[in-house]
Amino acid sequence: MKFATKAIHAGQEPDPSTGAIMTPIYQTSTYVQTGIGEHKGYEYARSGNPTRTALESCLAELENGKYGLSFASGLAAENAVLSLLNPGDHIVSCDDLYGGTYRLFERIVGRYNITTDYVQVGDTAGYAKAIRPNTKMIWLETPTNPLLRLADIQAVAQIAHQHNILLVVDNTFATPYFQQPLELGADIVVHSTTKYINGHSDLIGGAVILNDEQVYEKIKFHQNAAGAVPGPFDVWLTLRGIKTLAVRMRQHQQNALAIARFLSEHPRVESVYYPGLASHPDYVLAKQQMSGSGGMVSFQFKGTIDDVDTVVRRFKVFSFAESLGGVESLVCHPASMTHGSIPKEIREARGVNDTLLRVSVGIEDAEDLIADLDQALTQDIFTGYTAQKELASKP
Repeated sequence: MKFATKAIHAGQEPDPSTGAIMTPIYQTSTYVQTGIGEHKGYEYARSGNPTRTALESCLAELENGKYGLSFASGLAAENAVLSLLNPGDHIVSCDDLYGGTYRLFERIVGRYNITTDYVQVGDTAGYAKAIRPNTKMIWLETPTNPLLRLADIQAVAQIAHQHNILLVVDNTFATPYFQQPLELGADIVVHSTTKYINGHSDLIGGAVILNDEQVYEKIKFHQNAAGAVPGPFDVWLTLRGIKTLAVRMRQHQQNALAIARFLSEHPRVESVYYPGLASHPDYVLAKQQMSGSGGMVSFQFKGTIDDVDTVVRRFKVFSFAESLGGVESLVCHPASMTHGSIPKEIREARGVNDTLLRVSVGIEDAEDLIADLDQALTQDIFTGYTAQKELASKP
């Protein structure tokens, strides 16, 4: 069964009691049991819910995995994966990653003597060099947030498995439509389903997908014991969003490529980060392990932090907001928003500086989006940059 068909039908059989074509919302906290130890598969809604079961089955099939688990947020999903670790364990992570994940590594699990070393995302040999006797997990984002760099999943998976280490891949940016890490050797895939999976900016959610039954049972135990589960209505909304994932991702990508090309020729833009551009350092790898380049574009422009503020206030179609992956186009300033929890010196050393903007390209008309970017980046608003040029030109 092809992806677009699975997105609509996987785990979503018509309701057997009524024939309803849409999965019902089982809005219940508990289930009647027939006797001691006798029930119909569900006991208490934190432990399981039929609507949630449908979503988890669908997500597993989309990633070509055996098991899926859904959570109340992407970070709850990540925390559940990290529950596999014990005090004294070590993580090797890519360096360019979501600020919330960095915060989770450093300020949550770090309190329990679980340490993390960071490797430049594309340095495959660097992951091997960073492994210690107590390393239990390698963590990748690819494409990364916010610089859209890629890691070679297959190569890093080989390194991980040679050392009996789990490889976790955050597939939020690519989605299973464009990339399937389990097929490339990853052990666990995580998603913020808040983003493209749902696609409509109206809920918070997360997911874990994997193949190993023993690891699945451990994470499932944490899901129930810690209790960060999504409510049935959010689950139902996610299922509804998934049905259009394939068609949305095609349009996201088409618009993103058009915008990346426009930005790469704009006189006020210094750098553009998009794996679908031949100028991107990971362009060849993107062609090998992804079937498309996605809907995220980041860019740096020539100016100052004051110019950034001026630009984001001028948008008419784009909205200045955190998050990504919705049908509407968003612009984010990572340094002050999504990556503000990373110390400034570390953030800037990784390339996330004050003039970087991250664009979540929606599915509006591309011409309207380009026109909005063009007017927001008009030369005459760059007062700081202009002043710097004038000062530099004086004898």
